[in-house]
Amino acid sequence: MDKKFGRGTMIEKWIRDIKATCAPDQLGMILVHNGIVRGTAKDGKSVQGMVLSYDEGLLEQTLDKFRNMEGIVAVRAWINRGELQIGDDIMYVLVAGRFRTDVLPVFQDLIRTIKSEIVKEEER
Repeated sequence: MDKKFGRGTMIEKWIRDIKATCAPDQLGMILVHNGIVRGTAKDGKSVQGMVLSYDEGLLEQTLDKFRNMEGIVAVRAWINRGELQIGDDIMYVLVAGRFRTDVLPVFQDLIRTIKSEIVKEEER
């Protein structure tokens, strides 16, 4: 998928599909993360945009690992690539599961793993 894809529609479809296929006694929370290109770097310096790439195979392996965690019923991710401008979407990550105590730690760990091990960002 490229950055022109209607991601709002994609997220809505993910949620509809999860609600339709997951056992209702196992689905109590769905969290969605939308990472966006900021106009400033973490160090406060101005950013004009970024070049983004990622390892597709490693992403799939990682998603499979997180899908098999206790209390988790669905994990999805979409990552943009190429030259991105300020305001462009970097990624969407979704984690669905039974309880907040199951979903929140997995959600945070998955985003951290994607950012630190799967995605390569070069700010311009």
